[in-house]
Amino acid sequence: MGKLDGKVALVTGATSGIGEVTARLFAAEGATVVVSGRNVERGSTIADDIARQGGTAMFVKADVCKTEDVQAMVRATVDTYGGLHVLFNNAGISGDTAPTTECTEENWDAVVDTSLKGTFLGMKYGIPAMLKTGGGSIINNSSNSGVVGFPGLPAYSAAKGGIVILTKTTALECAKQGIRVNVICAGTVVTPMVRQFMASNEGMQQYLESRTPMGRLGTPEEFAQLALFLASDDSAWCTGASHILDGGMLAV
Repeated sequence: MGKLDGKVALVTGATSGIGEVTARLFAAEGATVVVSGRNVERGSTIADDIARQGGTAMFVKADVCKTEDVQAMVRATVDTYGGLHVLFNNAGISGDTAPTTECTEENWDAVVDTSLKGTFLGMKYGIPAMLKTGGGSIINNSSNSGVVGFPGLPAYSAAKGGIVILTKTTALECAKQGIRVNVICAGTVVTPMVRQFMASNEGMQQYLESRTPMGRLGTPEEFAQLALFLASDDSAWCTGASHILDGGMLAV
């Protein structure tokens, strides 16, 4: 019996990296999964793969920066599968690397809109749907950069820090309504986006590994396992918490 049997799960930014791996794991644990993102070809392939492996999934194209897309994404989930029990607000971008004084407004807006506004919109329109199905679990994707400073990523750090406090605020609002809201603050997880970031910054991988007491970077699979715990009834008394997943980096 799967940990998410009978649950409908919506995953944003699910066409690669952490989102894709988590969507596949949720499906393997019994959830009906809505794969959402902007890459139609990749998203459709992932949903088809899940179906071929015996699961139930569909792809919904959505840009989480746009209110109408998020509304349509949630509506499609409820109309097709009858409700919403798990929402993983995962979509985000890292943006350009530059100090605060050189961060462009365009970069700031793109990063903050995707990560922070996207998480806000997901909860704004996802919570009413969850209330109609008796509650559920919301997992937001932040970062260690939302807990401590990371020079050169002012927009990313601000957005991720905003997600942490937004999670706590929303968790308090929903605590007696049957909806749990938690956030994962991960260290460096090796995804396509992270590989690109490290490739464009010489010595960055070695620097990040040197800051991690366990001496290695994380994997999407490790992140997905924590997301599964938070999505499932195993975490029934857990809300408003920042879950650190970083190989010991913040323990230093």
